[in-house]
Amino acid sequence: MSVIQSEHFVKALLILLDETFDNVHGAYLDKNTSMFETLAGITAEQASVAVGGKCATLAAQVKHVAFYLDIVDKSVRNPGEWKVDWEEIWRTVDVVTPQEWQAIQDELRTSYDKIRALIEFAPDWASEREIGGAIAVVAHTAYHLGEIRQALCVLR
Repeated sequence: MSVIQSEHFVKALLILLDETFDNVHGAYLDKNTSMFETLAGITAEQASVAVGGKCATLAAQVKHVAFYLDIVDKSVRNPGEWKVDWEEIWRTVDVVTPQEWQAIQDELRTSYDKIRALIEFAPDWASEREIGGAIAVVAHTAYHLGEIRQALCVLR
């Protein structure tokens, strides 16, 4: 059995996170399609549309990603059972003003920066649970980025 060195894992994970949120490296996204590049072109009016009439708004999608990152951060720093209302954002985030839309994007940036720092300075990757959780951050965000980008096809 071969062992992956922790620094190689962290470097690869940080590249994937950077691609997902900020700078496409060509690992899996097309040029100019990272999360923050995508969000930069979305107005508050567009962010307030529930695509298909039954889906969440784009603002809710983004707020949910920030919430997810915050829960991951909390659960790593304070392991234990967390009572989480995963449905609250879907029920409550609807029409947003330009200021609210900017605040949601700023919240996502802050949440992302915390997760990035957590991963950069993690002392050990001792278990499959920790590694799986780190990979899930990329996968979960990529899923919602795909939903956001798909919705934009309908809105534009």
